[in-house]
Amino acid sequence: MTVGVLVLAASEQLPEDVGKSGPLGLLLTVVLLVAVLLLGRSMGKHLKRLPPSFDPADAPVAVPDDASELFEPRPGEELLDTLRRRPRAIEGPRRDPDEGSAASS
Repeated sequence: MTVGVLVLAASEQLPEDVGKSGPLGLLLTVVLLVAVLLLGRSMGKHLKRLPPSFDPADAPVAVPDDASELFEPRPGEELLDTLRRRPRAIEGPRRDPDEGSAASS
């Protein structure tokens, strides 16, 4: 009996159009669907224009003239060797060599 009273009370309080979708919701759904389709089509066109690889195809191959060029250090090689020997991300404070000799005198 209390359930029936609650259902009748709830149906009397709610307006008639609550829970029903209106034409504005349908229009919004259609507009969003069209926008998604157009964006997908545009993305497909852009993806078709991309090259298969971004590697430069015309990059000249550096061939040394003699064997001595094979052993010349490249720019930055010394820094890379230093970093390989000391792979710490944070180093302690460095001491100045002049500062150590002045303190011991």
